[in-house]
Amino acid sequence: MPVTIRTSAPGSRAKTSGPPGPAVLTTHRAARELALGRSAFEAGVSLGHIRTVPAADGSGARVARTEIERLRAEPDFPRGLRLRTETAGTRDGAALLGIAPGRFGRLARLGLLSPATFRVNRYRTVVWLYPTEELRVFGARSEHAALLAGRMPTALRDQLITGLDLRPRNWRTRHLCSLTDAAHGPWERAAAVASLLDPVEVARAVPDRRDRTRLERCRPPRPDHGAPGSPAAQLAEILMTARESDEVALLVAELRHAVAAARIHDPVPDPDPATVAAAGPESEPIPGPLLPGPPRPRPGRTRPRRLIARLRLPHRQRPDATPAPASGPGAPPGRRHPGAEPYSARNSPSCTTDTSSRPSTS
Repeated sequence: MPVTIRTSAPGSRAKTSGPPGPAVLTTHRAARELALGRSAFEAGVSLGHIRTVPAADGSGARVARTEIERLRAEPDFPRGLRLRTETAGTRDGAALLGIAPGRFGRLARLGLLSPATFRVNRYRTVVWLYPTEELRVFGARSEHAALLAGRMPTALRDQLITGLDLRPRNWRTRHLCSLTDAAHGPWERAAAVASLLDPVEVARAVPDRRDRTRLERCRPPRPDHGAPGSPAAQLAEILMTARESDEVALLVAELRHAVAAARIHDPVPDPDPATVAAAGPESEPIPGPLLPGPPRPRPGRTRPRRLIARLRLPHRQRPDATPAPASGPGAPPGRRHPGAEPYSARNSPSCTTDTSSRPSTS
């Protein structure tokens, strides 16, 4: 005789689902729901696999519930997402490529390996993390065989002698690409460019106070690296801000173009005359010479992909090119971009890697 099991009281409607969750989640809760660790989640955001939105109160990044549902609905979840967000430090990356950690670090400083994210450990040492998928692709290409074994080309060795370290710049380039792809409008894209510049450079490039206020309102949240004001947060702030003259010039030019395009697409409303009279002039005088004026504005999207290609340092030695030996007495070592300031990584926080085991005593 079959037995009928009643799961609800007579006359009541069975509950099919729980109460709806919040529309946006914190990054910690989003990482738990996606079954990812902290480093994997940050790498997924930097690589563009996980889209974030700024919090309404400006307290940091959030992840929309719809984004969580989109990722969980993928057929290869969670294994596929874990593989796409998997990263490796210097030691694990070197083992993956079958080379020594020292050679791996030199390839990374030359810009041939781009980090996806970084963290600051308890010794205040910057630990760069690289996507394992990109490392496997790099090691599988035949033109990179000479870089993984044998003596490194002379031109590349000369660049290392000068203290070249492109890891922070390559990370900023990747981070900017992720921010512009996740932006929802022209002002958000302009704010993404401004987030990599010092506030003084932003004020010189955008003298109108109303435009700067709009940029600040749309500013994307920066990755969390310790409590605000802590040594780790201060160190991360240095790495997130462009400081080399050629990189700053490229970002300033792109910021001016992006703001000009945003004004056409979504102009800032004219303020009340009484408010303007009480607040003073719209444009505050900025000391120092201004850079050349903005190019002719065009509505629509900015040029993130073209900017990304320009930011990837024209003086970087291509791995698949045969380095040309320097000629003449006094020829400078390596290939440097004309006008670029000599960069020294000796006192830069980015010159440290996860191979350090204790803090510096200097």
